[in-house]
Amino acid sequence: MTDLLKFIRQPWPWYVAGPLIGLIVPALLLAGNKSFGISSSLRQICAACFPAEISFFKYDWKKQKWNLFFVAGIVIGGFIATSFLSDRFVELLPSDIFNVGALMTLRGFLFIAVGGFLVGFGTRYAGGCTSGHSIMGISNLQWPSFLATCCFMIGGLVMTWFIFPLILKL
Repeated sequence: MTDLLKFIRQPWPWYVAGPLIGLIVPALLLAGNKSFGISSSLRQICAACFPAEISFFKYDWKKQKWNLFFVAGIVIGGFIATSFLSDRFVELLPSDIFNVGALMTLRGFLFIAVGGFLVGFGTRYAGGCTSGHSIMGISNLQWPSFLATCCFMIGGLVMTWFIFPLILKL
């Protein structure tokens, strides 16, 4: 049992994880699904839980209820990984990187709310999230998904190497 836990806890090499992710695409296409990603799953949750008179949520969400299991699997998998497969306590916002007290202010709340809105707006404006475009869109040879993935990567690099170090100095 300890050998199995040791194997699961280590990072999986690219030649194992990559093909496993790649096999998701033909499996979904064979099942008749052309969308995959968190934003489509969140749309499912909103359509199921809030049956409002919004045209974006008016569709037969029950045909793609696998999305709800996908989101539940992410939450349950994260809980299992942090509770049972980690040797140390996992903090949501590590105090050595983030000033958690600053997030509990009006300014911190506004940063979180505006940031969440921008992520949601960007996801809808781009027609999907990073996993949807990068995994399903590119595999379907969609030019907009390739362009969106390039922009995601450039934005992530700029944020990591230029903007985030400036924020840490504040």
